[in-house]
Amino acid sequence: MRTLISTAFVSLDGVVEAPGGESDYRNAGWTFKDVEFLPEAYEIKGQEQSEATAMIFGRVSYEGFAPVWPAMEEFAEYKDMPKYVVSTTLPESSLVDGWGPTTILRSLDDVAALKETEGGPIIMHGSVRLHHSLSDAGLIDRYHLMVFPVLLGAGERLFSDTDKDTQKLKLVEHKAYANGIQKVIYDVVR
Repeated sequence: MRTLISTAFVSLDGVVEAPGGESDYRNAGWTFKDVEFLPEAYEIKGQEQSEATAMIFGRVSYEGFAPVWPAMEEFAEYKDMPKYVVSTTLPESSLVDGWGPTTILRSLDDVAALKETEGGPIIMHGSVRLHHSLSDAGLIDRYHLMVFPVLLGAGERLFSDTDKDTQKLKLVEHKAYANGIQKVIYDVVR
């Protein structure tokens, strides 16, 4: 079974909306405002690229990343990697050429079936609504979180407010950086 990894920049109060500034959210770009850039705090991003064997997105995140990431040097290892987009509405004609093989999955059952295939880890960036659905369905196996020392108040949250049974996590790695960012990696306990 393949490991599905959710990776996210998250504020201390759980907000994940527009960390890089890509929307009209009032705090857009919050990961780069008033937080000193320390390259060592972002080493996990290179590690993720070298360890992942596929990527999965929701439609909105795919449409945001696909026009930009293929040409970015810092995401070069993702270029030819297989991609999966979970969407009931995205037409095949909207897939971006030149960004590796891309498959549209139409349901959570399709995601569960993908996890049963042979291969290495599948990584998910952004994709808040998809994250909620996959987490609530118990399909995420690991969380790579970079927790930023900011409180944003309003904004889309990493986890849904669905009333569900307790899901236990095991801390497998953590590190705090001089700029206040914390890296925490959790495995879901099954």
